[in-house]
Amino acid sequence: MTTQMDELTMDQRLARLEAVQQITALKHRYLRACDNKDPEGFRAAFIRHGATIDFGPMGSFPDADGIAAVYEQVALHKNDGAHTILDMHHAVHPDIEISGADTAQGRWSLRFRQIDLTASTETVAAMEYWDRYVIEDGEWRISHSRSMPLWSLTRPLGEVMALADNMPITITAP
Repeated sequence: MTTQMDELTMDQRLARLEAVQQITALKHRYLRACDNKDPEGFRAAFIRHGATIDFGPMGSFPDADGIAAVYEQVALHKNDGAHTILDMHHAVHPDIEISGADTAQGRWSLRFRQIDLTASTETVAAMEYWDRYVIEDGEWRISHSRSMPLWSLTRPLGEVMALADNMPITITAP
């Protein structure tokens, strides 16, 4: 039995592998921007106009500017000079399918952790992302993203012995 991959040339197969790697890097840049409180990096992951976003409890948006504004309001909020929300996003189990020369879709499992210093809580959650990607200006971008919560657990922090919030983090490659 032949599969679709068997019918592709070596160049086509290599192009698909490169596309999957580029999309994976895009998703990782997006999540790193989330954690590093980088609104420009966050917004740059999406197409310029018309990205549809459905993040459940966080809202649905007809363009990425809406979710970028929510992200900036929540992630960059400070109290006495310190950030009040600290996030950790780990996307695992990517399942990326290249559907055309400049289109793809992907599914990711997200492991999420958040410290909310205002509410004095920690939330741990599992979610699924369903994304669509397109090439814009020669680079892969997210054109649609849907996040579906699977479960979450929120518990009080109790007494915090020490917390280092060294934001923002800037790392320059050598």
